[in-house]
Amino acid sequence: MALLKLAALGAIGYAGYRYYQSSQNDSPAAFAGGQPRDYDKTDEVTPVRDSGPASMRDKPRRDWTKTDESSDQSFPASDPPANY
Repeated sequence: MALLKLAALGAIGYAGYRYYQSSQNDSPAAFAGGQPRDYDKTDEVTPVRDSGPASMRDKPRRDWTKTDESSDQSFPASDPPANY
């Protein structure tokens, strides 16, 4: 009887693991689902996503201000935007 319970528990664990794996989003953390993924075929060392909250995979927790948008548009440049 203990072996049967152990087998059932293992089957439930395996099914849960498979569900978890299938629900994972395979896009990089900063990229939205519709972002181009052809950076693997280019010579780019680090892919850079489009700017703006619509290009983010996860929805922002608060509304973006003009400063947030300007800062996001200036990345990865070293100089800050002019409207600070």
